[in-house]
Amino acid sequence: MKNLLEAPFVREICRLATNMYRLGWDERNGGNISYLLSEEEVKEWLDVSKELRLIPLAGVENVDFDVSPLKGKVFLVTGTGKYFKNVEFDPEENLGIVRVREDGQIALLWGYRSGGRFTSEFPAHMMCHISRLSKNPKNRIVMHCHPTNLLAMTYVHPLTDRDFSRTLWTFATEDVVVFPDGIGVLPWMLCGTAEIGVATAKKMQDYRLVVWSLHGVYGAGESIDEAFGLIETAEKAAQIYHIVGSRPVLNRLSEANLKELIHLFKIEDQVKWEFFDDPSH
Repeated sequence: MKNLLEAPFVREICRLATNMYRLGWDERNGGNISYLLSEEEVKEWLDVSKELRLIPLAGVENVDFDVSPLKGKVFLVTGTGKYFKNVEFDPEENLGIVRVREDGQIALLWGYRSGGRFTSEFPAHMMCHISRLSKNPKNRIVMHCHPTNLLAMTYVHPLTDRDFSRTLWTFATEDVVVFPDGIGVLPWMLCGTAEIGVATAKKMQDYRLVVWSLHGVYGAGESIDEAFGLIETAEKAAQIYHIVGSRPVLNRLSEANLKELIHLFKIEDQVKWEFFDDPSH
């Protein structure tokens, strides 16, 4: 069996955790990542039939959501209480690979060396994976972090999907191209609960980005690059929004400009046209 620490998916999530920490998105032990792996890519690195122990879900009960769509699935997940700055230096301590068993229990296959467990947000991640897989069978990544400018925006901006999306679209040219589906926004909710997981998963039926007001953001994608890119693109527009601040905005992207971009990139079928004052296109 090959050295798992050299596996591309382990090295990739280590680089991601380092980048997220460096950007200030995941201070202390804030934030979490789950990466859906195929057995095909894992089997040369790990015996997926060998279970080390079972890890119960925290903050939810079995009746809170139906885990059956994920039975047999294997995930690489960041650990609870773990600092992202340490992941690259000791992956086996800070990460774990788990499988959802046929009976719905979660079995540890590798990692969490000192007896740790997956992030307390893993139930919310699982719900979001189920939601996104129902819309896009290629979805593999769910990540949660605390991007400074998006988080700050939730303190001063109307908390509706339409308002939030339109502001970000009009503050950076590429945003409507990168997330034409817009951004979902939730009011503040207690984290680590079934309620916030259910609410986030429901939003992810329509959005790949979901803002948790006064807390952070969830992003999903087919790859680490896609999910990370969604968040960093929205975060850049939020940064520009804050730099402009209360000064009069003399120039900004108009609806006509946005439509030009939409037509140029041929993403008409992906756009939330109901967010436009003039939805005709």
